[in-house]
Amino acid sequence: MNVPQSTTIPSKGKVLVVDDESDIRESLEDLLTSEGYSVELAQNATEGLQKIEHGSYDLVLLDLMMPDRSGMDVLQDVRQRDKETPIFMITAYGSVEAAVHALKLGANDYFSKPWDNEKLIIEIDRMIARRRLEYENTHLKRALKQRYSFPNIIGKSERIVKMLDLVGQVASSRSTILITGETGTGMDFKVSPTSSVKRPTLMPVPYKNVLSNRTFFLIILIKF
Repeated sequence: MNVPQSTTIPSKGKVLVVDDESDIRESLEDLLTSEGYSVELAQNATEGLQKIEHGSYDLVLLDLMMPDRSGMDVLQDVRQRDKETPIFMITAYGSVEAAVHALKLGANDYFSKPWDNEKLIIEIDRMIARRRLEYENTHLKRALKQRYSFPNIIGKSERIVKMLDLVGQVASSRSTILITGETGTGMDFKVSPTSSVKRPTLMPVPYKNVLSNRTFFLIILIKF
């Protein structure tokens, strides 16, 4: 007899709820859990700060008014060392002035109690998805930069940087890049002749166009 194996549904993200009211914490936990999120709770500002300092969260729901410290104070403390983690302020004392102040201090959004659960979930989904996309793009660019760096070329001008960026984009192919420019306009490159290079290498080959009296460089991508 085959016993069906249990499948674990991956969490959509990890959310920290910081609120001194137990009914608010529990209702948010139920809501977020039902939507596929992993939830941790903190019953005051001090506990919330400790969890943020020692943990990692995709988003924080932070109450504005708590007995030990205000949510604004917590927000300022967090933003001094962490400017990336999304923080949504939640409060029963909603006002335009408080919302504007929270956003200026680094909050990503602001919800007054009682809030619309559907709207809250939509904004949480959107924020976490955007942050993950930004994170993935940042790490992809870093990985591509490391993979397709060209230490054998000396040059930091705007045009050189643009050229290297273009080469990085086509480095996975066998394409040849033609870069035009007159002699003495910064088209020279220093190429390391070592044969032990394990990454794509650029080899500039100058040639003269007799009709236009201009020197061109064929930048050939060599793979090992």
